[in-house]
Amino acid sequence: MKKRFLIALVLLLLLSTYNVQNNFSLFKNLNISEIIVENNLIVEEKRVKKKLDYLYQENLFLLNLKKIETKINDIDFIESFEIKKIYPNKIKIKIFEKTPIVILQNKKEKKYFTNKEDTINFFELDKFEGLPIVFGDKKNFQVFYNDLKNINFPISEIKVFYLFESKRWDLVTNNNQTIKLPIKNYIKSLQNFVNLKNQSIFQKYKIFDYRISDQLILK
Repeated sequence: MKKRFLIALVLLLLLSTYNVQNNFSLFKNLNISEIIVENNLIVEEKRVKKKLDYLYQENLFLLNLKKIETKINDIDFIESFEIKKIYPNKIKIKIFEKTPIVILQNKKEKKYFTNKEDTINFFELDKFEGLPIVFGDKKNFQVFYNDLKNINFPISEIKVFYLFESKRWDLVTNNNQTIKLPIKNYIKSLQNFVNLKNQSIFQKYKIFDYRISDQLILK
C-alpha cells in the first residue's frame, strides 16, 4: 500500500512540474516584442515607441491600458488613439492627431491653436507654415473664433489677426484687404464685409473701416 502511494505521489509531482513548465512557456510567448504605430503624419513613430518602450517583454494579456493612455497623451499632437492587441506578442497603436488652424503669437510665446480650441507648443512644421497668424492671446481669440464660426465667416480667407490693447480686432485677408472692427458689436460688421467682399465694385478697396458705429469707411 505504501509502495503504491509513493508511486502515485511521484507521478503527480512529475505531471505537475510538466504542466507548470508548459504554462510558463505559453505565458512567456505573450510577452510584447513589437510595437506598431500607424496613422501618424506629424508625430514621429520613434517618439511614440520611446514613450512605450517599457512595454517590451510585458505580457500582452495583462496590459495596463491606463498607463499607456497617460504616456501617449503626454505627446502634444495626439488627440486620441486606439490600441489593438495582435496575439501572441504585438501591439498596434493607431494615432489620431490634432489639427492646428492658426498660430498664436502672444508676445514672445508662440503656440498652435487647434480645431478643438486647445493649444500645442509650437515647432516648425512645413505642413503648417501657411497657417494664419494671430497676434493675441488664447482667451480673447477663442471668444472671437467662436463668433466667427457662428456666422460662418470664411476664416480660411484671413491670413493675420491683430488684437489691440483696447480688445479691438483688425483682420488682414489673403487679398491684403484690412478689416478694422469696432470694439463692440462687431458681428454686424463682419457680416457686412462678407456681403460686400465678392462684389467687383468693392474689390479695389484695401481698407474696410467699421470702427465708427453704423459707418463704413473705404480706402
